[in-house]
Amino acid sequence: MADPVLHVIDSYYFEVPQFLWEYKKLDQIPGWLREANPSASIQDFQHELNGKIVIPQPFGKLKDLYTAESGFCISKYMILEVAVAAVLVFLFSRLAAHVRSNGAPQGRLWNLLESFLVYLRDGVIRPSIDGDHADHDEHGDHPPVDVHVHAAASYAPAETATTGHGVHGHAATGHSHARLGHAAVARHPARESDKFVPILWTLFFFVLFCNLAGIIPWLGSPTGALSTTVALAVVTLLTGFIFGNLKFGVFGYWKNQIPSMDLPLVMAIILKPMIFVIEVAGLLIKHGILAVRLLANMLAGHLVIGGIMGLIVAAAAASDFSYWVTTIIAVIGTTLFFLLELFVAFLQAYIFTFLSALFIGAAVHHH
Repeated sequence: MADPVLHVIDSYYFEVPQFLWEYKKLDQIPGWLREANPSASIQDFQHELNGKIVIPQPFGKLKDLYTAESGFCISKYMILEVAVAAVLVFLFSRLAAHVRSNGAPQGRLWNLLESFLVYLRDGVIRPSIDGDHADHDEHGDHPPVDVHVHAAASYAPAETATTGHGVHGHAATGHSHARLGHAAVARHPARESDKFVPILWTLFFFVLFCNLAGIIPWLGSPTGALSTTVALAVVTLLTGFIFGNLKFGVFGYWKNQIPSMDLPLVMAIILKPMIFVIEVAGLLIKHGILAVRLLANMLAGHLVIGGIMGLIVAAAAASDFSYWVTTIIAVIGTTLFFLLELFVAFLQAYIFTFLSALFIGAAVHHH
């Protein structure tokens, strides 16, 4: 029986049912595979490769189907990540076009996407980054403005906003509250967290769609690869680092890593360098855990499902009764775990975005 781990890790091929992709001649086998196995027959290659669409490598050379030897090799997860990015660009470009042309999103899909965006902005990003700082000096003492007023102002056409008339029209058309919305925006400064909303929105949907790709047969979850989750965590780390340096300066940013403490000079000379080292190490560890947390949750679920499905193969040599009982139990168990994986896909995207917002908020505010 094949190693189940090979079915969930990154690879240099896509797997489909064998009858959809067969190798019938030796010249159909990739050249590097023929060179690595000069004595292998077409039957040997068929046994190992039927059902596997090997990805062409114009910029690199492979050692095997899971390991690159040299150059820049294109893996399955790389292609899936580009596909996910393309889907996100398409969806949210269309959503933006709907807002510009219709004044408000209309339709189930667009309302669903907008509900995600608004919830993430108002329920996750702003509270996590602004926190207690939201009502301090940089934001003034203005009362909060309802989100629908902002939405109406942004959806309303220019001629509506400049008529000089009072509040009128219907909310569904995006014309109501136009004057009130512009007045509210004028006296309520932008929140500090708003500059981070686009990147955190992008992180959430990118992680979510990568997670969901693992539920589609014959694809895989790019977030089940450490390189992917580390890259995402590095994006969060660099965002906090860059904007922290822009706000406090290089010296101020690193000084801000030390919590404010009133210590005698002698104790400060001894303790503060130690605390600085601990805090910087903690900063790196937090982002490392952010990557490992996402990886572990996505990889573990796929391994459990693979193990349950493997019971069917293991029971194939048993009696008919044992085989069918095992198959029924395995199918039911796999279905239940797939439903759990669907929930975990959304949960892990939420947790990753929430923790990223907290880490960024810590980087741009004094300890």
